[in-house]
Amino acid sequence: MVNHYSPEHLLKIAQKFTSQSIREVRALGNGNINDTFLVALETSQFVLQRMNTQVFRQPEWVMQNMCVCTQHICDRLPTLNLDRRWETPQVIFTNEKQDHYLEGDSFWRAISFIENSRSYDTIQNLSQAEEIGYALGLFHCLVSDLPPEKLLDTLEGFHITPLYLQQYDRALSNSTVSRTPEVNYCLKFVSDRQAWAQVLENAKHSGKLKLRLMHGDPKINNIMFDTHTNQAVSVIDLDTVKPGLIHYDIGDCLRSGCNAIGEETQAWETVRFEPDLCEGILRGYVRIAKTFLTEQDYAYLFDAIRLITFELGLRFFTDYLMGDRYFKVNYPDHNLVRALVQFKLVESIESQEAAISAIVEGLR
Repeated sequence: MVNHYSPEHLLKIAQKFTSQSIREVRALGNGNINDTFLVALETSQFVLQRMNTQVFRQPEWVMQNMCVCTQHICDRLPTLNLDRRWETPQVIFTNEKQDHYLEGDSFWRAISFIENSRSYDTIQNLSQAEEIGYALGLFHCLVSDLPPEKLLDTLEGFHITPLYLQQYDRALSNSTVSRTPEVNYCLKFVSDRQAWAQVLENAKHSGKLKLRLMHGDPKINNIMFDTHTNQAVSVIDLDTVKPGLIHYDIGDCLRSGCNAIGEETQAWETVRFEPDLCEGILRGYVRIAKTFLTEQDYAYLFDAIRLITFELGLRFFTDYLMGDRYFKVNYPDHNLVRALVQFKLVESIESQEAAISAIVEGLR
């Protein structure tokens, strides 16, 4: 995705964000949305990105949200008297004091780099699970007093499951994919759960769950760990921070964290939701989030875990039906297999409802 940028071109763009001399600009990570690079200066580094304006139609809104959110976190952080390192990615302004640089149709921005840290795609142990929960809880705590109306809705419909079902119905009516046993399994799986998929939106509309600020994509590889202390030190990738339900964040964190073999496995029939990892994540989360969680928040935690997993499977399956337009694929039927992984995870969650509900009850 990033091969068409010459070193000279990248150097020229990076120089717009610093007056220091640049030692190197190299590709960073393997994200599915933006083109990302690491810019090495003499004594520090920063992240340079070309934002995908096909996904983020109003990138200026994303930057405005990020500036408001990170400034609020920086102001709030000292009041918590944490006994640990915690950093928030900061927007780096251009030499002309702008939060982005426009080059034709290309929208470039720079963000601070969290030094001496790393992320993981799967949870390594129960201690790390608790740290992941604590990190998400701390993020929610830091923005809990920031009014949602101060941030713009940068991805309208994001994590609104009934809207994804509408997209699915349209895709299904136009699809010509073969009805293999796997496809038929997915079709029945979605059909059996259509009526239930409104559960969180209904709770929001009835006032049982309130609108807050959510991260939008708190999968475990967006949580950075200190390479020396192994403590969580940052939650990154703030592009999707927007008004929403924190339950979508909690569910997504547990969805990505409690599948020990990862969401890209092809052994989808062996996928299992691990309740011990769930308990670790929730224990870490509640440790700090109990200051703002309500009784209704606890009451809908199981639904959140089940729903967000179903939603992602639905999105993968819809994209498969549409011919892989949204998610990048590495082999034929990749999105179908991804859907099967999530649906099997939903089945495992459903089969352990009593155990998961008992975990939630024990943490109140």
